[in-house]
Amino acid sequence: MKYEIILFDVDDTLFDFNISEENALSKAFQEFELPKGLADYYSSYKEISKELWRELEQGMMTLPELGVVRFNRLFLEHKLDIKAEKFNSMYLKYLGKEVHPIKGSEELCHQLSGYRLAVITNGYKDVQKARIASSSLCNTFELLITSEEAGAQKPSQEIFDFAFSRLQIMDKSKVLIVGDSLTSDIQGGINYGIDTCWFNRHRKKNDSGIQPTYEISELTELIKVLNS
Repeated sequence: MKYEIILFDVDDTLFDFNISEENALSKAFQEFELPKGLADYYSSYKEISKELWRELEQGMMTLPELGVVRFNRLFLEHKLDIKAEKFNSMYLKYLGKEVHPIKGSEELCHQLSGYRLAVITNGYKDVQKARIASSSLCNTFELLITSEEAGAQKPSQEIFDFAFSRLQIMDKSKVLIVGDSLTSDIQGGINYGIDTCWFNRHRKKNDSGIQPTYEISELTELIKVLNS
């Protein structure tokens, strides 16, 4: 077979992050006596979060900084007297309990038992480990590599260096990365010289100029890619 090792992103690749995020935010707002917090502030939060994750990919901030800054900005914008650090801790606690596998993820990983599988994610170490550990994918991956542990995030070379070292990978041609983000997963893979598979679940138009090796809209389509 052409590939021996498959690196998976987590959020919006294996697990539905939007559902997890909304549920965790709702529960955190309720803890702070804002039962309508999700409805009132989610739109603002998404805009702030999207901008900060883009800055994270560009190496302009760290993950711990992002966690606090996003809620600081949100609470300042809406004049809420809430400590961002405490709210972020509460949110991450709930996020780690939100497990919503994307359709086909369990079936796919079961069919890939002959491959070495690993996770490479920009998400929080404790959150991602907790979510995978409590899911049906708990015994699926050889390693879970996070940007927190690597000290760098996709698409930077450093996180791939860390992953390849930990997995003792010598031949890049045997590795395929699968993820939903063109700027993080796919650009990172391209920069590092490995083949890429864009999981385009919502069939978005790609006008980014970033060209993946493969594109799929259903996870189980990866089997056809690997057998082709």
